[in-house]
Amino acid sequence: MAAAAVGDDQFGEDPSVNRLQERVADLLGKEAALWVPTGTMANQIALRTMTRPGDDVIVAAGAHVVWSETGASAANAGVQFTELGGTTGYFDADELAAAIKPRDHVILPPTTLVSVETTHNRAGGVSVPPSVLKDVCSVASQAGVAAYLDGARLWNAAVAAERSPAELAETFDLVWVAFSKGLGAPGGSMLAGPAEMMSRANRHRRMLGGAMRQVGVFAAAAEHALDHHLDDLRTDHDNARAMAEILSASSAIELDPERVDSNIVMLGLAPGVDAARVVERAGQAGVAVFAVGERVRAVTHRDVTTEQCLEGARLLVEAAEAD
Repeated sequence: MAAAAVGDDQFGEDPSVNRLQERVADLLGKEAALWVPTGTMANQIALRTMTRPGDDVIVAAGAHVVWSETGASAANAGVQFTELGGTTGYFDADELAAAIKPRDHVILPPTTLVSVETTHNRAGGVSVPPSVLKDVCSVASQAGVAAYLDGARLWNAAVAAERSPAELAETFDLVWVAFSKGLGAPGGSMLAGPAEMMSRANRHRRMLGGAMRQVGVFAAAAEHALDHHLDDLRTDHDNARAMAEILSASSAIELDPERVDSNIVMLGLAPGVDAARVVERAGQAGVAVFAVGERVRAVTHRDVTTEQCLEGARLLVEAAEAD
């Protein structure tokens, strides 16, 4: 990062950012890419680029853009959401076809965008099957609806599906990826799609305050992560499954290890077990986890070893069984 060549990215003059944008566009099979500081901003830029105020956007139930961006989509893009798919983390082509609203109806809001999140955070890191991605995009295309891939953890989804990121993103108009999740970079995300769309996205990035200057220091960290950390993701997934096996044996925890696709373990809790108390007790034991409603989320990553993950699972069991 200290040695990165930098320039003013607002004017396209940062060589480290430009190199990374070209690389990521190629990795995702898209024409162009645009650096953004955060994933939430990536989602908000995408919505403003691909929709109009009052439009309907179809997402999977529990989508990050609905539940974890403090109402930004209503404030910034003025859109409404239709959630599909229940607790699975995704919906199929038939569900999508039934939910699409026409553009010329006097009452209904027009559906102009379908957004798919993979892996799906609140569904426990579920990787949407590649066949579902293609079928959903096919239905959207036939209906004249744009398709957007929320790929905060697309690197993990690619590992889980044993496909390249470009294969998963192929049928989507626009996609974004993060460098600060499993890859461990200190920050930054990137949108990718057609050059014309990236030009419009660039304007919205500035409107939202995301235009930066010598951001090449972050681009250098992201490049390092792409060069050195992609292979760590499989280990993270293996550690998450190993944790799930230990956790699922407890009567205080409701969890199916077979549903752990990637590096997120979402613990359901038995009746009477309080998520906030479990998180508090786990923290006191040195295990950092997060309450999501009445569930507890654990995420494996490259900074924790297999041994630490297994010990963390055992401590989580103790925290849950103390109620």
